[in-house]
Amino acid sequence: NRILEQEKKAQPNVWKYVFFCCTGLSKHTPPPEPDLPDMPDRGPPRFQPDGDFTDWTTSIERLPYDTSGIPEGVVICQMPDKSWFTMEQMVDLKAEGLWDELLDEYQPEIFIEDWYEESQLDQHIYELHVKLLGADKSTVILEHSVQPTEDLGEYSHIWKEVSHKFSGYGPGVRYVHFQHRLKNSFLNGFHQTKFTGSSVCVKAVKSS
Repeated sequence: NRILEQEKKAQPNVWKYVFFCCTGLSKHTPPPEPDLPDMPDRGPPRFQPDGDFTDWTTSIERLPYDTSGIPEGVVICQMPDKSWFTMEQMVDLKAEGLWDELLDEYQPEIFIEDWYEESQLDQHIYELHVKLLGADKSTVILEHSVQPTEDLGEYSHIWKEVSHKFSGYGPGVRYVHFQHRLKNSFLNGFHQTKFTGSSVCVKAVKSS
């Protein structure tokens, strides 16, 4: 979903443009508990959560079973089947209404925001990777990554916000590549790391 809002105020010797260029699944803050259908406790393993992933490119990476800490000779009847669910999207800044002069000379701030639930499925359940790209969609001008480690010692299941601001990144930025990875698990049912509020917003303000 993409949203573009533009406001222009004309005053003597003053001009002001405010752009909010956003892409994502939801803009709720704080994030609500998603309305998900009932999931069966039994059945074949599944690795993708329910939801509308229109505009996203998705992929699944199944992980090998973690047998560390299991004594030799111990028979394990069943183990969690864990996987990474990756979602990525390319945001075309010019298609959203921005232009070369604004991007190259004024270099508006680019805000990244995302929310994920502390599912406590593992110490590493979430990753965020964002790149500012040139016109060829491959030249990386600036990038930012987040790979938090969760504390499994306390039961919380709280929502956590992840945010970052790009500024002073230099000329040439035309695309924003947004990717996040969420770890899910299947053991007698599907257990997921929930997410919401993924957004890329550009705010450009100039007054004189």
